[in-house]
Amino acid sequence: MTASQCSENQDVFIPVRMLNEYVYCPRLAYLEWVQGEFAHSADTVEGSIRHKRVDTGDGRLPAADADEEDKISARSVALSSARLGISCRADLVEAEGDRATPVDYKKGKRPHVSGGAYAPEKVQLCAQGLLLREHGYLCDEGVLYFAGSRERVRVLFDDELIHLTMDAIENMKKFARDAPIPPPLEDSPKCPRCSLVGICLPDEVRFLNCFDQIPRPLAPPLETALPLYVQSPGAYLRKQGEEVVIEEKKTVLEKVPLADISRIVLHGYSSMTTPLLHECMKRSIPVTYNTYYGWFVGHTVGTGHKNVELRTNQYRASFDDKTCLRLARRWVAAKIANCRTLMRRNLKSPADDPAGIHDDLLAQFNYDIKNASKADSLDSLLGVEGASAARYFRHFTRMFQSPDHPDMQFSFDKRNRRPPKDPVNAMLSFGYSMLAREWFTTLSAVGFDPYRGFYHKSRFGRPALALDMMEPFRPLVADSVVLTVVNKGEIRPDDFVRSAAGCNMNDKARKAFIAAFDRRMETQVTHPIFQYRISYRRLLEVQARLLGRYLAGEIPRYPNFVTR
Repeated sequence: MTASQCSENQDVFIPVRMLNEYVYCPRLAYLEWVQGEFAHSADTVEGSIRHKRVDTGDGRLPAADADEEDKISARSVALSSARLGISCRADLVEAEGDRATPVDYKKGKRPHVSGGAYAPEKVQLCAQGLLLREHGYLCDEGVLYFAGSRERVRVLFDDELIHLTMDAIENMKKFARDAPIPPPLEDSPKCPRCSLVGICLPDEVRFLNCFDQIPRPLAPPLETALPLYVQSPGAYLRKQGEEVVIEEKKTVLEKVPLADISRIVLHGYSSMTTPLLHECMKRSIPVTYNTYYGWFVGHTVGTGHKNVELRTNQYRASFDDKTCLRLARRWVAAKIANCRTLMRRNLKSPADDPAGIHDDLLAQFNYDIKNASKADSLDSLLGVEGASAARYFRHFTRMFQSPDHPDMQFSFDKRNRRPPKDPVNAMLSFGYSMLAREWFTTLSAVGFDPYRGFYHKSRFGRPALALDMMEPFRPLVADSVVLTVVNKGEIRPDDFVRSAAGCNMNDKARKAFIAAFDRRMETQVTHPIFQYRISYRRLLEVQARLLGRYLAGEIPRYPNFVTR
């Protein structure tokens, strides 16, 4: 439970480990405790492994006034105090009679600093000592055990350390009373190693406010996991140890390690067992459901994100017409700019006018961008977007490579959907559906409500915010994939099923399109503002978190991704 969920509850206890985080970085403590953010790093995983042994105790201590002469040790001791408002599970408590000493395990080596340890670790240990005092024990010192060097460091609970600990407790209580999020640390060496650097975005927030220093490159963990697409309508997925077993008619088709899966995408009537679904929830692996032809139906996650503050900011801003218009104008302008860039890179000019039509078309897009940026209402913005989109799709096939054989040529003159009437429209609709699903799962993982938007009207079953955020990425991702599969011959005109009801890709074409889409999402691009390299899939998360920073008032404007 986070502080934002229970700030009115008088029985809320601050976890002692959060005092460590507060002294280390107040912003980190706020993100973890108030907003419920957390992300593993190599350090946190290693720390968890080293704590497995000490967390196996029964947590029992004798009463402080018990007649006990022998030394006793208790592991994983649960302690709390309503007066102090803190709680902890101490790794180890060594007691003799009415005197107790907390022992806190640390994964690394003993730092060679004055006092043998840093202030955050001392404060965490001191808080455990204060809790033991609350339970009637005499406790004047504690021990930090550094597993890396197997050394014990004795820490005295003097007045200075107790004052620092009580000050941290009081400031953490202020967080629960709607205190604003602390600003990022200034060019701190702590940030690049922090597991929450990709959530906090300290350099990006400072850069967007001050423009004084280019942000340090984001260093996300190496992602070896990939999406698992299951397209066979009769497929059945179950858990077997650490693997996902894919069966059809009781025949095993494939076995995939859970560690290699970032998400599971089910098409048609394929299904999975409850134990596998529970395991996916524990591992934060979203499971998304689509129709046989790829239309997004919904997805399954665990208990959802704990960041209530983010959704509160989202809802509040969505009812402010000025904020909605400000965001919508920037989204549409960015979309048109990216359409212009895609055409500038790929447009084939007619032989009889190699430059004139090309330059005139790009000039018209520039005019659309200016009109979108100064639109005075959402209705007028819709008009600008519609006119620009019609122009863009009218010239869309000029970006196709023209094959010599007529059977290899795609015909397309305008956008249509529900259902699409031709192969190009079928691919565009499928690509937009996949992009909307990517944005839906990303926004949910970050903590947003994907159904409450700013530009697209909220209505039943419509992921309005996902549609808002995907606008600048339509040409960069979905349209680009269509161009790739057509120009490289990965999908051909005869790879479609046509009927009076519409046009859809066959199984072969759909698999080829999904593969091309995933390649595009893993493509590394240079961020035009922050100048570091990042994949499109990781970029979606960064943009979502920047929207959260904007809605919280941390940055003056939401920076769209506009490629060059």
